[in-house]
Amino acid sequence: LPQDPMDFEWSYWIEWGRERILWLLAGHLLVSQVSRILVEKYKPWCLMVYGMAACWLLLGIKGFAVILLHATISFAVAQFQLSVLTWLCSLILLSTLHIPAVEETKRKWYDTENEYYLLLFTVSVRCLFCTSFSLEYCWHGPAQKSSHSFLWMLAYVFYYPTFHNGPLMNFDEFSKQMRRQEAFNLKTNLSILIVGIIRIFFWWYLAELMIHFMYIHALYSSASPLEAASYWALGGLALAQVLFFYVKYLVLYGVPALLLQMDGLKPPALPCCVSLMYSFTKMWRSFDVGLHRFLVRYIYVPMGGSQSSLLGTLSSTALTFAFVSYWHGGQSYLWYWGALNWLGVVVENGVKRILSISLIQELI
Repeated sequence: LPQDPMDFEWSYWIEWGRERILWLLAGHLLVSQVSRILVEKYKPWCLMVYGMAACWLLLGIKGFAVILLHATISFAVAQFQLSVLTWLCSLILLSTLHIPAVEETKRKWYDTENEYYLLLFTVSVRCLFCTSFSLEYCWHGPAQKSSHSFLWMLAYVFYYPTFHNGPLMNFDEFSKQMRRQEAFNLKTNLSILIVGIIRIFFWWYLAELMIHFMYIHALYSSASPLEAASYWALGGLALAQVLFFYVKYLVLYGVPALLLQMDGLKPPALPCCVSLMYSFTKMWRSFDVGLHRFLVRYIYVPMGGSQSSLLGTLSSTALTFAFVSYWHGGQSYLWYWGALNWLGVVVENGVKRILSISLIQELI
């Protein structure tokens, strides 16, 4: 049967994966395993050089220069050791992705829109990595500055498995695990690789079956079938949509997660099945675990989080969702999406607090 082409994200990454990215990831795996056997001490720098070469090959010298410039500016601003200044710098760098004149200039660097979008996606994800490194730099004392050098920033920013689309891994986790030297066991690594590849191909095949048989996205792109459908049918379509989104990210995050394991790192947990979730809070905690850890560590907790007053907790949560909406592009529908998620989390936590009152528990 013909493929449903309306899910841009799946079609886009599968096309890039088949053409170049999977081959470059295989190259990363080879460099990683050889460096673990021969020069374990210099593994971060070997992987850094490979990541920079892969970036240059895919995005060209200008794309490579843009990412290097973002990293350099972020590192320079971090020298002031002011979290507010670091966040201001990150938001300004992120905002440059949506300046029409800058967008037009970057488009002219490439022959196709797909190449330009690859730069756009890569830079937006790199912004989060630069922010993570810079804030960790601000929070650590002079004794720990050697582990937060510009060289370590480049090793983190140009780490290739997470380069284009994530998953996100905070710098403190990446640095600790990358420095840890473990005994290399070829048999164990080979078994992890084989089992991981089998699982990823299963998820990939399942996603392709959904794309070729269910036509969820094609139905969503036309108003007439949606208007004719019953509410039960619309509910079924919504469930099918989020289930496909879940399977899609098992593949998109599963591949880099497998490579992280092969490098001796512990990747963020893969998304939890949406059919097992019944709350907004659990969805945010267990779908994109890397993004959740980033938001909690760098926005929610520094702004007061659950330890502050009710108003402080509400504003911390609101700022967190505002950043998520802005980072995803800042279009009006994303602000509505962020606001509804914020409302869902607030209502759930409010009900939880009410139910924790002893009088209510006795009534129950």
